[in-house]
Amino acid sequence: MASPVLACEGLTKRYGERLAVDGVGFHIGAGECYGLLGPNGAGKTTTISMICGLLDSDGGGVRVEDEPVTVRSLRAKGRIGYVPQDIALYLDLGARENLRFFGRLYGLKGAALDERIDAVLAIVGLSDRADERIERYSGGMKRRANIAAGLLHRPALLVLDEPTVGVDPQSRHAILETVRSLADDGMAVLYTTHYMEEAERLCDRLGIIDEGRLIAEGTRRELVANVGQRDRIRIGVAGDAAALAAGCRAIDPELELVVVGDGGIEVLATAGRRLLAPIIQAAETAAIEITGIEVIEPDLEAVFLHLTGKALRD
Repeated sequence: MASPVLACEGLTKRYGERLAVDGVGFHIGAGECYGLLGPNGAGKTTTISMICGLLDSDGGGVRVEDEPVTVRSLRAKGRIGYVPQDIALYLDLGARENLRFFGRLYGLKGAALDERIDAVLAIVGLSDRADERIERYSGGMKRRANIAAGLLHRPALLVLDEPTVGVDPQSRHAILETVRSLADDGMAVLYTTHYMEEAERLCDRLGIIDEGRLIAEGTRRELVANVGQRDRIRIGVAGDAAALAAGCRAIDPELELVVVGDGGIEVLATAGRRLLAPIIQAAETAAIEITGIEVIEPDLEAVFLHLTGKALRD
């Protein structure tokens, strides 16, 4: 297996008597978008600060492309693109002027810098507004320019801290498309958000942090399975619902029938979609007409509430 782009192990941080981060560890591979979710005050910001080398840990460590990351490790931090939640740009300058300034801080210059500026402006869709002052941008445009600054130096790891807060749906869609494209092109992405639908759409794997500890990690489907959440299959019938229920039990005795009535049945099952064909076959065998069938998969919100007992914004 290839080495991960980001590897953090046992990260710990105390503020006086309060243990803000308690042994957090996870890894992100090239081309992977990893979502770090947690309620407010869970330790996400402190964890991100240690990963980016903005804050030293009290225990554990961070490596990016096998290079240790600390507050003093400039070379390792140069492999990270950090896009903070707040707009980190000069509002009285244009996007191109901002990018030229930040590019020079990264050691870029001349034609190479100009080419890179043009490239990142194209990535975030701001080429035609590059010379307009940032203060005249919409909220979504400012956030896209923020992302462009984080991409200038071709980082191996892109860290995005709630990059769509306060933007309109069209801008949110554009930002999500950009992030997914970057991951598909091989960049490792660490993504935090308070919008569960973004995590569902973007992230290959997710970590849930609460009270400073990483309490669960995996793909959406793995998290759902680990907390015992199951798909709900709703089947409307014109005929004998009890007969269809008997047919479903014959498919799998472990299926839980939630409702049996004149209008149909509901079934709880793991990976419910694999049961659709057998259920339809059972209905045909019993000469029962199915009037509607729907699979309702448990969402990430249900998993999050189950694990933390809190809404994402609590």
